Amino acid sequence: MLYFKLLKSTERIMKELAVFINQSGGVPVYEQIYEFIKREIRKGNIKTGERLPSTRNMSSYLQVSRSTVLASYEQLLAEGYIEARERKGYYAIEIEKDFADNHENTINNSRDMVYINPYTIDFSPNGIETEHFPVNEWRKISKNIFTDEMKNLFNSGDKRGDDGLREQLAVFLQKSRGVKADKSRIILGAGNENLLMLIKLLLPGNVIFAVENPVYKKSYDILRNFTDNVIPVGLDKDGLSVKELEKSNADVAYLTPSHQYPLGIVMGIKRRVELLNWASRKEDRYIIEDDYDSEFRYKGRPIPSLQSIDSGEKVIYMGTFSKSVTPAIRMSYMVLPKKLMDIYMKKTSYIGNTVSRIDQKYMEIFMKNGGFERHLNRMRTIYKAKHDVMLNELKTWKNINISGENAGVHIILEINNNMTEKELVKRAAEEGVKVYPLSDYYIGGISNRLPGIIIGYSKLCSEKIINGLRILKKVWKIEEAGA
Repeated sequence: MLYFKLLKSTERIMKELAVFINQSGGVPVYEQIYEFIKREIRKGNIKTGERLPSTRNMSSYLQVSRSTVLASYEQLLAEGYIEARERKGYYAIEIEKDFADNHENTINNSRDMVYINPYTIDFSPNGIETEHFPVNEWRKISKNIFTDEMKNLFNSGDKRGDDGLREQLAVFLQKSRGVKADKSRIILGAGNENLLMLIKLLLPGNVIFAVENPVYKKSYDILRNFTDNVIPVGLDKDGLSVKELEKSNADVAYLTPSHQYPLGIVMGIKRRVELLNWASRKEDRYIIEDDYDSEFRYKGRPIPSLQSIDSGEKVIYMGTFSKSVTPAIRMSYMVLPKKLMDIYMKKTSYIGNTVSRIDQKYMEIFMKNGGFERHLNRMRTIYKAKHDVMLNELKTWKNINISGENAGVHIILEINNNMTEKELVKRAAEEGVKVYPLSDYYIGGISNRLPGIIIGYSKLCSEKIINGLRILKKVWKIEEAGA
């Protein structure tokens, strides 16, 4: 009977947490879990001596990593809200009633710190599948990393990043993307914003940037923080329009040629050559190639990078581990043309590398022992299965266009049912399903296409993908294909 009560109480906590947290919000998930449990203990909803769900059960139910749950529990443990009992789990500790009452107003007045997610299914195009993160492999690396030989990791290293990881990256990029680079040309940074900031430092002060329209808004916003000289350039069926690019008077073009974000256009060789010719016509023209998710392609061979056919040293190649491993380690990289690398080495003596050397060592060993490639292969299989589930379900829909489905972890749905994007999003939200309007990715918010919706699937299980699409089909009044 006692076991049954414990089971019911942990189920209640997990179910309420599933509604409470927002996995795509601005507050880390571990912090949201911590805030929820702290509040419930203070209010007496989690009673003294009540057992919390195990980290394994909680992570499985919420579809977050076990380390995320553990981080929230460790914070609660450090602050004295819970205690750990050996081989039994975590239990709530008694809180003085006056303390709980006095702090309730503080909690109520700081609701902006916590995001309550009203959606049961979120088709976010961002994020990753965390359930299959190679925790055991990273644990093994952790056991071996802090040897006497690793003491130098606590000193500052090369401002470009540590030799070992840059060397592994050079090999991987050459093998998988055809990128021409040795370790001396690679720079590591804490996210693309850090790398874009470095690029801006290497260019003339009056440089004009061109960006694709539609665009990955975060990169656009980062560039706008550096300069007002950011010009949106339209796309055609082959990608960025070179004619519009010429008219923009831009010096640098920011592109996602292998899988345009968000439309999914794969730029063909003819357009790539045209862009390289555009860059070659002036000395200080460059192309920033953001190769953000090239690892995940489901039809045909991977598309070679633009940098791989650049003979004029005009392409700045950028990539990230956020999609392939985890965004939590905040690690991106770029390969600079020789001229810009020379400028970087001369002009940035005061800048240190922004990526933890310990994280760099983790990634170096992970790549060196083959763990990274094994993980990529496993995630390709997992995402491909989700991708196939989604497309099979969409085969039953009439009057829709699907694009961008051959790579990445999202697709574009164009809906021809006389509803606006705003109506489509609103009707989905009323049923607890979150979708993303394509017009949000256009600078100015205007698209000349049919109403478009971005549907991501990386963070959802197959059951939620099917359930979510069936809800959308119903509320959007989509007819059965063939009917």
